[in-house]
Amino acid sequence: MRIALITHKLAKGDGQGRVNYELARGALAAGHTVFMLASEVAAELADHPLAHVVRIGVSSLPTSLLRNQLFACRTALWLWRHRAELDLVHANGFVSWARTDLNSSHFVHAAWLRSPYHTWRVRKDAYGFYQLVYSLANKWLERWSFRRARYIVAVSEQVRRELLQAGLERERLRVVPNGVDTQEFRPAAVSREDLGLPQGRLMLFVGDIRTPRKNLDTLLRAMSRVSGGSLVVAGDTAGSPYPRVAAQLGLGHRVSFLGFRRDIPELMRAADVLVFPSRYEACSLVLLEAAASGLPIIAARSTGGTELLSPECSALLDSPDDHAELAAVLNGLLSAPERLARMSAEARRVALANSWQVLVERHLQLYHEALQKPRTGDADGIPQGREERTLADDVRRP
Repeated sequence: MRIALITHKLAKGDGQGRVNYELARGALAAGHTVFMLASEVAAELADHPLAHVVRIGVSSLPTSLLRNQLFACRTALWLWRHRAELDLVHANGFVSWARTDLNSSHFVHAAWLRSPYHTWRVRKDAYGFYQLVYSLANKWLERWSFRRARYIVAVSEQVRRELLQAGLERERLRVVPNGVDTQEFRPAAVSREDLGLPQGRLMLFVGDIRTPRKNLDTLLRAMSRVSGGSLVVAGDTAGSPYPRVAAQLGLGHRVSFLGFRRDIPELMRAADVLVFPSRYEACSLVLLEAAASGLPIIAARSTGGTELLSPECSALLDSPDDHAELAAVLNGLLSAPERLARMSAEARRVALANSWQVLVERHLQLYHEALQKPRTGDADGIPQGREERTLADDVRRP
């Protein structure tokens, strides 16, 4: 197959970018030719003999909203020139004004707008207003893009439900959950001292701690009711209110803010339990990364992707804001080492069933399914063969 993959990034250090990185890598390994329309592509992908990089430069514009529009226009122009020479086009949300065969939904802005924790509802300032405009624009643009795709790929059951609420047709929806690298994230002995971590029972929180969406505030309130154990928080502290909140709650000796860390796999191997009570997630990679590391998981049911976790490896909170419930769950787990050991083994089993290879196989199967449907014209209803340029005219090797 000759596949065009459209996304802003194909790189390991980015959530959506990591999914597309693994998808491109898997498709290339399977012998398919992949045209990557992106602003950033990992060097190891670009160097593959079957890979072709189409750089979409947009960095000169001042806001994400404008950069996304420029990106969408440039990808649509490229596809208008070359669609007849491709077998399949796979986009990720609103990234092009062109039609696509598949479009993956990693986040539903219509659902985020309804959340009481949307940025505009907690910040009535210029930044909050910009986020409101951004979400409203993307709500419309996403739905427009999804309606023009053959198949819509939801990354979790939660995203599928949200797409149905947005009025999209059930028969075009497919669910392909995110995956995990079970070698990068795996159980192993590590030195807490070398990592700068405390001894004793250790709880880990990973995420953006500059926003209330990740819900560190409820976890900190719960910590005041937890007897014993320490909490370590991995996330950039610049502009975060939560170090001050922890100090006000008298938790300075039990909560460590590590700042931005690149050694998340080692931190997960060192911890006893992951606590992730996020108020809204489409499908967090952190859950499967923790599971692959053998970590028992405490999460809120409002977190997309929790359907992958079995009751034997996780404890799910009915309300992300109930700090008393969270504290009770933590106290129960931290005082039951045998249960933690059983949960650890089950977590690893769950992760092995959701590797990146599984994600690639599911997508390739869906690609073949999409190719069974005849195409009557190119992606935008323009007769095929109208443009005489070839792919080589516009594809550059980095």
